Amino acid sequence: MTPGFGLVVRFTLRGADAAEAFDALVSRTLEGIRQHEKGTVVYVNHRVPGEPLVRLFYELYEDRAAFDAHEQQPHTKHFLEAREEFVAETEVTFLERLDGKPSA
Repeated sequence: MTPGFGLVVRFTLRGADAAEAFDALVSRTLEGIRQHEKGTVVYVNHRVPGEPLVRLFYELYEDRAAFDAHEQQPHTKHFLEAREEFVAETEVTFLERLDGKPSA
């Protein structure tokens, strides 16, 4: 099992319309991640039950270099700029793996 590099990002969105537009932006961004980011192991956008304006990302990369490469991708740079229109607050938590079950 590789050490990996992960993070959880909590976005609080500006309203229902912003949430819908944000989800569409994430879907377009995921197309680029799937096509161009071998080192991105997991990148998931979650809805939080009972909190309709919150989205929670779970991101896992092979290593820090894969995360850094992700941050330099054109689709990621577009997402980081465009999201500001929809997001009221962002909280980022970086993760260090202690133990776990590797993917198949």
